[in-house]
Amino acid sequence: MLRKIDKNIWIAEQPLKYFGLSVGTRMTVIRFNNGELAVISPIQVDDETTKQLNQLGNVKYIIAPNLFHYLFLSNFKALYPQAKVYAVSALKAKRPEISIDQALEDNGENLLGELECLLFEGFKTLLPSGALPLNEYIFFHAESQTLVLTDTAFYFDETFPMTTKLVSKIIGGYKKLRPSLLEQLATQEKEKVKQSVQKVLRWDFRRVIVAHGSIVEHDAKKQFKEGYEWFLGESL
Repeated sequence: MLRKIDKNIWIAEQPLKYFGLSVGTRMTVIRFNNGELAVISPIQVDDETTKQLNQLGNVKYIIAPNLFHYLFLSNFKALYPQAKVYAVSALKAKRPEISIDQALEDNGENLLGELECLLFEGFKTLLPSGALPLNEYIFFHAESQTLVLTDTAFYFDETFPMTTKLVSKIIGGYKKLRPSLLEQLATQEKEKVKQSVQKVLRWDFRRVIVAHGSIVEHDAKKQFKEGYEWFLGESL
């Protein structure tokens, strides 16, 4: 079910386990002034959510923001075959069976002038197979002063199960808006990350929506800055 966050922005959530941990996942829906909708990180939607989306407007853009958030993309596209799929170009090589209409790299820094986007360069995550790039695009919805992240930061709090809270306390992300220790260890190109963070901090955001964790409504920009100061090991 969709939940309204602010003017022209909604979210929907579903349970998700990652390496056995309950982390949940979240999609974000942006409505443009012309009534078209952009859906970032689509989840497996039910009939009620589909009905709500259809009442809000016309689903025009389906966005896979990085190399990992594509699991429900094809199912969502089947519900809205007229929508265009936007994704990082590297996803074509990783998952050639997924039909991509346009690479986010080809879109510049704005989607219809109402949703700004930025490639978060240099950032990697650590998996059993090694350190892998996210190739993540992050988004800024100026109308609601909302920053939309996917896997470049987390925020787990007391609403999550005990095991998730315990692990996030150990590796980072418990009541702190930041990446985990795994991303810190995997990422070597810290200067590229720093440049990306500095660009993000130019945006006037007061809220951060993350794909995994709770939405940050208070001191979000300050928390984002402090989280990446920890990640980079220096002041910004």
